[in-house]
Amino acid sequence: MPAIIGLIVGVVVGIFIKPDVPVALQPYLPIMVVAAIDALLGSARAYFERSFSDRVFVISFLSNVVTAVLLVFLGDQLGVGSQLTTAVIVVLGIRIFSNVSAIRRFIFRG
Repeated sequence: MPAIIGLIVGVVVGIFIKPDVPVALQPYLPIMVVAAIDALLGSARAYFERSFSDRVFVISFLSNVVTAVLLVFLGDQLGVGSQLTTAVIVVLGIRIFSNVSAIRRFIFRG
């Protein structure tokens, strides 16, 4: 319950304050969001499978975001940023749809 309250407070504060993202981080923000969504859906899947661990969630969340951003940063340094960005989005997208599919199966199976 504290996590849900924190999420709601964070969204409301973000709507009213409207923080600016530094220009240097703007190319990485979409990747961070997709990686975070992947971690959230992975934790929801683990919750339904009764194997959720808050420590694993935090480590997964941070490692997904950092790894995705580092891959895109490396691609930018090598001059192939758009290709690595696409690759990261495709891989995380596949994981997201896989997790959503597993959650859906669990919900409809009862």
